[in-house]
Amino acid sequence: MLLDDFSEWLVGLLFLSGILWAIDAVVRKDKTKRPPLYAEYARSFFPVILVVLLIRSFVVEPFRIPSGSMIPTLHVGDFILVNKFAYGLRLPVLHTKILSVGEPKRGQVVVFRYPKNPSIDYIKRIVGLPGDHIAYINKQLYINGKLIPHYHKRPYLYTEQNGQVLEAYRYTEKLGKIKHHIILIPGLTQKPMHFVVPPHEYFVLGDNRDLSDDSRYWGYVPQRNLVGQAFLIWFSWNTAHGGGVDWKRIGRSIP
Repeated sequence: MLLDDFSEWLVGLLFLSGILWAIDAVVRKDKTKRPPLYAEYARSFFPVILVVLLIRSFVVEPFRIPSGSMIPTLHVGDFILVNKFAYGLRLPVLHTKILSVGEPKRGQVVVFRYPKNPSIDYIKRIVGLPGDHIAYINKQLYINGKLIPHYHKRPYLYTEQNGQVLEAYRYTEKLGKIKHHIILIPGLTQKPMHFVVPPHEYFVLGDNRDLSDDSRYWGYVPQRNLVGQAFLIWFSWNTAHGGGVDWKRIGRSIP
């Protein structure tokens, strides 16, 4: 789950400031007199809100990571930027696509509206494209019958928000042209799972494979739910060790 989306608030503020500005323009007969305070504020804020709304809707939008489902790629407290232009332009609030630009590629980290509750934004990695056969057996991922191997096993310790330290192993995985890290926690098991991705939908997984609420449990992500591609960590606040800026993570690209 992600925190930050307030496009509806921006649209409401834009509408309100525009109405107040228009009312003053119609009602105030003597244009030489100073406009009332509400009209001055409305006239000042309208263009600012409009620019912010356009940037957030069509160019780039910030989000904050509140959970550990994408560890080790993304940590709790990371602030990320999402390219809203990557998969086409959509109208704010309505989410109607008005221009097709590109299609998601296997391995990309995407933000999307959670299919069971579109008011919530999730972030995961695209594993399955439309028509793919996906299997997850003994913590091994298979795509169209081909094993996606894990490389470079290394011990990995991380602290959850409740202070619990978990012991895991970090592996390198390659999906398409994208090489990234995942973690697996020894001792946790799952029954074999098989999926066929429907047309115009995507199968997504978290990089924290044993502790991620993803397509294995609630299904596929419709294309219309895609928000954009995550590409940069612009700020990071270390929540695991008493707080503080994690300078090493700032400016990292997201594989």
